[in-house]
Amino acid sequence: MKKTNPNPNANRNILRLAYVVSGVFVCMLLYLGYFLQFESGGVINNAYNPRVDLLSERVVRGEIQSSDGQILARTVTSEDGTERREYPFGSLYAHVVGYTGKGRTGLESLNNFYLLTSHVNLAEQVFNQFSGIKNLGDNVVTTLDSNLQQTAYDLLGDRRGAVVAMEPDTGKILAMVSKPDYDPNTIAEDWERLTADEEGEARLLNRATQGLYAPGSTFKILTLLEYLREHPDDWEEFHFDCDGLYENGEYTIQCYHGEAHGSQDLMQAFANSCNGAFAQIGLELDKGKFRTLTEEMLYNQELPLSLSYSRSSFSMTEDGDTWEILQTAIGQGKTQVTPIHQLLITAAIANGGTLMKPYFVDHVENAGGQEVKKFMPSSWGKLISAEEAASLTQFMSRVVTEGTGSALRTDAYTAAGKTGSAEFETGRETHAWFTGFAPAEAPQIAVTVIVEEGGSGGKAAAPIARGIFDAYFSE
Repeated sequence: MKKTNPNPNANRNILRLAYVVSGVFVCMLLYLGYFLQFESGGVINNAYNPRVDLLSERVVRGEIQSSDGQILARTVTSEDGTERREYPFGSLYAHVVGYTGKGRTGLESLNNFYLLTSHVNLAEQVFNQFSGIKNLGDNVVTTLDSNLQQTAYDLLGDRRGAVVAMEPDTGKILAMVSKPDYDPNTIAEDWERLTADEEGEARLLNRATQGLYAPGSTFKILTLLEYLREHPDDWEEFHFDCDGLYENGEYTIQCYHGEAHGSQDLMQAFANSCNGAFAQIGLELDKGKFRTLTEEMLYNQELPLSLSYSRSSFSMTEDGDTWEILQTAIGQGKTQVTPIHQLLITAAIANGGTLMKPYFVDHVENAGGQEVKKFMPSSWGKLISAEEAASLTQFMSRVVTEGTGSALRTDAYTAAGKTGSAEFETGRETHAWFTGFAPAEAPQIAVTVIVEEGGSGGKAAAPIARGIFDAYFSE
């Protein structure tokens, strides 16, 4: 019988098909690996994922703890098996820890996957499975310091605003307070009142990450930086005579309460937060480069932040008119920033120009206290050069030693920062800002404070930062 050779074209087609199938299979494996590494937590945390309800039927939601072992959230089971989420500190951690029940917010939402995962030993899991007993979920140990959290909460008092503190060289969030607040223990009972918000208090809003404010004079940090970039060799020749009012054609800029600062060099103008000097500086800057700088500092950009946040905005373009330039240079106009964003800029300066990604969880441990996952510091990248960070630190130190940040002068440590008073509505008191770090020469903690309608940043916000620094270094 005579043999015939197979069709070579058919062989090639079969080979091509094999390559395609193999390629698809490899792509699926790669995507599966990517999904498990980067996306699985987000999917399981999605409120529309039914698997979450299945997990809660088999696992008792774990605890959320402070870095020093205080229980911030736990599940209490009654005799009839009914579970209730309890927050032992009430409103103290309301916005950062969040709540669960009426949806989920804060760390309750971010760590839903870990809290509903159990790493109790295998024998116990098997026994519980056959006995119809729920396994204990893992506990999330945060970076939050209970002493600093309480200090920030007490110092802000009954005023509206926010306080955030972090380690600039690691990104650990040490404290986060927003007021007015709410009690997560009674979120279900209070839901209609809180969401109706008839008094306009926005108690559910985390002002630390979602509150947008004019930055006021804290923005002069960026105006100063752009001026230093454009005048690297002659900035020390800057001079301005302040009589309390700066006039340019039909426009007038007033220093805070009309204070006349007199003869000012650049460092004095920054330390005294002279609006006139910085309004003049604003007119000299290259508007295109200025906008580029603000976007490098994450205005109009996404932040490396896991909690829900509002995006800060800088809207001035190269076509901006004189009034817009004057206002923008001193942190007014249309510029808006969140306290957490202000803190990230400050922390980057404190850390030699490198921004560390902020994070809230140190590690996850099982119900027996054994660590099952550890979170490590990671760098987002360089915002500014080390030389620029050193220069800004020098200017910000003078704010404390000789300027508006005098509330932070102490022999116990050095500090660097910037105060701000931001106008937001005619006839109402300004918002009070402070952002800074300590010690100035080797920063260990950075703090940003805003007090709504607090007036002077130096008198309302800086003392809160001082109290937090005092508490931190007393530890």
